Amino acid sequence: MSEQDPASPEIPEEASLPFVAPCRIVPASAPLRWLAAGWKDLRAAWRQSLSWGLVVFVLSLIISLIAYSLGSLVMLLTLLSGFVLIGPLLAIALYIISRRLESGRAPSFRRSIAEGKRQLGNCAVYALVLMVVFLIWARSGSMLHVFFPVEAEPDLGQLTTFLGIGSAVGAMFATITFAASAFSLPMITDRQTDTVTAVVTSVNAVLRNKPAMLVWMTILVLSVLIGFATAFVGLIVLFPLLGHATWHSYRDVIDASAWPPNEPMGLP
Repeated sequence: MSEQDPASPEIPEEASLPFVAPCRIVPASAPLRWLAAGWKDLRAAWRQSLSWGLVVFVLSLIISLIAYSLGSLVMLLTLLSGFVLIGPLLAIALYIISRRLESGRAPSFRRSIAEGKRQLGNCAVYALVLMVVFLIWARSGSMLHVFFPVEAEPDLGQLTTFLGIGSAVGAMFATITFAASAFSLPMITDRQTDTVTAVVTSVNAVLRNKPAMLVWMTILVLSVLIGFATAFVGLIVLFPLLGHATWHSYRDVIDASAWPPNEPMGLP
């Protein structure tokens, strides 16, 4: 057996790594600090960040056009909800941009794609889980037709029942996805870890920081609503802002120092 090069960094053995990364307890006002740091990153790399905002804007329009061609409002709401579920995957490029800014490296759209490709394995596992969640949510959304008023002019009670059930179902799926993705994808981007460890770490940190995460989730929901209310134009700025802020939330809450970092791929 060859001896380890003394100049090479020591890589901890997998058996010695903890099952979950420790987390810090932050105050309920912490999300405001994350937003401020995210805004700073957005200004520092505005071209790259807004380019990803445009990508999300175009994808949102495509989803809406598909639903419109099918002539189904319920399908539109279901597809958009599903898009909200997979949004964190698209934000990986923004985590990479923030990480490069943090380390003093120059960010670029090309580099965010190139470094993001390294996470395809773990992201594929995460995407598979999200796909299952989305399919269940899509089925749940279609079953809401049972509660949809059949009359041409439904009364307030019928509409209240439909909206109440739909909101409760959507909130359940959104909460599960939020807890699993709040810190997991930034951790996968930053450290050499597996999807299960990152997801468990994220859920644990969310449960231990309920006040702060409730505020953060409220900010995310309001931002999505603003994006929808502005015909997705608002997402051009809001999506990269929230993506950068999510990176800083991870750096603030999670201590992943036990795992070796993902080094840049030889890019300056």
